[in-house]
Amino acid sequence: MTPVLLDTHAWAWSLTADPRLSTAAVDAMGQAEVVCVGAISFFEIGQKVRIGKWPEMAPFLDRLVSIADEQGAWVVDLSPEVALLAAGMEWDHRDPFDRIIAATAIVRGLALVSADVVFDTLPSFPKWRGRVW
Repeated sequence: MTPVLLDTHAWAWSLTADPRLSTAAVDAMGQAEVVCVGAISFFEIGQKVRIGKWPEMAPFLDRLVSIADEQGAWVVDLSPEVALLAAGMEWDHRDPFDRIIAATAIVRGLALVSADVVFDTLPSFPKWRGRVW
């Protein structure tokens, strides 16, 4: 399978063996040539832990970088191209984390592993590889 980008929750759920992680998602991660995690996911997890919205991730917070490294994940930086696409794309979804994750998948030509059906409403982009769940 081609490289995949994990949505923040998909990566977090893989760390906690969360049963909400679908079989198709687990298979996609296992069969991918490369599993990518966006740098924005570190920020999203940190923010949500700080404001009390994701307390179950608190034990992982200080180790996220080393965990990604141990997993062999490629951390995808936030590039100017991704930032501009996320800001300007015609998509009614306002969540900045999701917009950056979507733009990262589009710019990098990566399939997105996500339970979030909002990504199915993305406009058609030539490099959009779709959502796996």
